[in-house]
Amino acid sequence: MPTQVIAAFPSRRLINFLGFLICAGLLGYGYFLQYYQGLEPCPLCIFQRLAFAALGIVFLIAAVHNPRAWGARLYALLLLLAGAIGAALAGRQVWLQGLPPDQVPECGPGLNYMLDVFPLFEVIETVLRGSGDCAEVDWTFLSLSIAGWTLILFIALGVIGFVRNMMLAK
Repeated sequence: MPTQVIAAFPSRRLINFLGFLICAGLLGYGYFLQYYQGLEPCPLCIFQRLAFAALGIVFLIAAVHNPRAWGARLYALLLLLAGAIGAALAGRQVWLQGLPPDQVPECGPGLNYMLDVFPLFEVIETVLRGSGDCAEVDWTFLSLSIAGWTLILFIALGVIGFVRNMMLAK
């Protein structure tokens, strides 16, 4: 890529720090919706929060470390991986929300109960299968549910973090 084009982009450190701030803001907004607006998150939503936390942590470490070529490429791959996992979780929830009412899975127990009673891999499998709670749409903006917006944000943050960290120039 020509040097002039690379120079037009903000620095890796700035992009990584902004990615961290966006993830932190999204997590804060999720807690606002939960504790002040009364929207209880389903188990799949909690897994998406964990994916945003992982994405944010990688962005923060990459911003603080600000490595050279091989390190930046490692962070690029980690950001892409965290974004892809988050997008898969959000995509699953969007799919569940699009099911006809007669095909929606039954509501299951809460995540805290499952973690207390079941082995971890069974909890993960149950959460990924989804439940009736995950198919509910309590909030929309521009005709997209929270899961739809998180899907877009996971893809955008993962791709932007990957592309910018793969570029060689600062």
